Amino acid sequence: MEKYILALDQGTTSSRAIIFDHAGTVVALAQQEFAQIYPQPGWVEHNPEEIWQSCVQVMQEALQKAKLQASQIAAIGITNQRETTILWDKTTGEPLGNAIVWQDRRTARACDELKQEGYTEFIQKKTGLILDAYFSASKAMWMLDNFPEARRKQKQGSLAFGTIDSWLIWNMTEGEAHVSDVTNASRTMLYNIHTLSWDQELLDIFGISREMLPEVKSSSEIYGYTDERLLGAKIPIAGLAGDQQAALFGQMCIEPGMVKNTYGTGCFMVLNTGTQVVSSQHNLLSTIAWQVGDEVNYALEGSIFVAGAVIQWLRDGLGIIPTAQASESLASSVEDNGGVYFVPALTGLGAPHWDQYARGTMVGITRGATAAHLARAALESIALQTADVLAAMQADTGLPIQQLRVDGGAVANNLLMQIQADFLDATVIRPKVLETTALGAAYLAGLAVGYWASIDEIRQQWQVDQVFSPQLATDKVSAIKTQWQKAVSKAKGWIDSPSF
Repeated sequence: MEKYILALDQGTTSSRAIIFDHAGTVVALAQQEFAQIYPQPGWVEHNPEEIWQSCVQVMQEALQKAKLQASQIAAIGITNQRETTILWDKTTGEPLGNAIVWQDRRTARACDELKQEGYTEFIQKKTGLILDAYFSASKAMWMLDNFPEARRKQKQGSLAFGTIDSWLIWNMTEGEAHVSDVTNASRTMLYNIHTLSWDQELLDIFGISREMLPEVKSSSEIYGYTDERLLGAKIPIAGLAGDQQAALFGQMCIEPGMVKNTYGTGCFMVLNTGTQVVSSQHNLLSTIAWQVGDEVNYALEGSIFVAGAVIQWLRDGLGIIPTAQASESLASSVEDNGGVYFVPALTGLGAPHWDQYARGTMVGITRGATAAHLARAALESIALQTADVLAAMQADTGLPIQQLRVDGGAVANNLLMQIQADFLDATVIRPKVLETTALGAAYLAGLAVGYWASIDEIRQQWQVDQVFSPQLATDKVSAIKTQWQKAVSKAKGWIDSPSF
């Protein structure tokens, strides 16, 4: 019987299961959206049980679509939205409350207090991360202080902490495995990326006990087996990586200096720095790219909070486009932005600014400005934020970056990709298989069980769909970037203090 790999891609707005064959081709795909919960301004939550049920359903549906038996799945790889935090009872498996999502800003003030106490550099040296509400540690601290029974259960040793990967594996193995991998652990702000261990000093700062935490493993090994009742067979769970690291692997950015950008709800640019941790001087994150065998690869990452969400806002908030795809034709109907600049700091600004007090700003509007100019400015905002992050990466590493590999939903927009090539003065390469996040998880799982013999074998599979080369004159690009920086300066520090 021919064997396949199943990748479970648990994202911010939906869960997806994708079955790949040995050539890295998509055989079947199933997707299910789940509720986004907004209890207060700046708060974003998910129901952990709903996430789990959505994952069960898409895995079962993908198998049905592919007309496969569970016994034909050689391994399962998991990739997941990172930083999103869950606490659950080790005895009952019940979550203590909703998951706090990576986008959630409720702990911004707590992070400010830690900054005032002088912890910024201390935390960054150990974790490679900027002290921010984005990461898991402050979310877990809030849960311990606000969920009924949380502190008591922690003292009893009956409380489990995990990011989405840990929650899924716990449920898939019926509570037999409480594990995470180095990529997800490196996003908690509790894990020392130099010693590759949970750091007691960080645990003490956030009031988190080591007993709550999952065991940290490599990104490619067997973590456990699915309960037979789940899919009809015991299947090894053998690949694990946070979504952006999985995409980097799926794009085969396996050499130092190779970089990819994923255009999703936000934009996430990740640069492979090899076996060395590069400490950023430009507000980027140092993080773990993956661990295969004994070798750990590191990366620099720039997180842009709002990218594809800009297009969703044009559709749902302003109502100027009927579908996300319509942004391309509307923006193409004008030659340029007409002097309009849109800084989409709808949830603050991420890299390289890290300003949680920034807010969305539109400048340069005149009587002649139209919906088309706004659509163009929105697309340009995605490309300009990306250019800011790439410039920071080049400054940190001294590497000349001449090629950007891209993936995510928005890369289907040819106009955006051309604008991106122009603003980077670099080649933008879109691969044939756009499911690079799921593909990376599949590759990691397949390597662990011998489905693929080596990374070199996998590298041969990577194929180009389209190449976008710079076309816009450099003086025009320079003028646009100058105006963009002025616009960003107007957006920064817009509010005195978040209401969340």
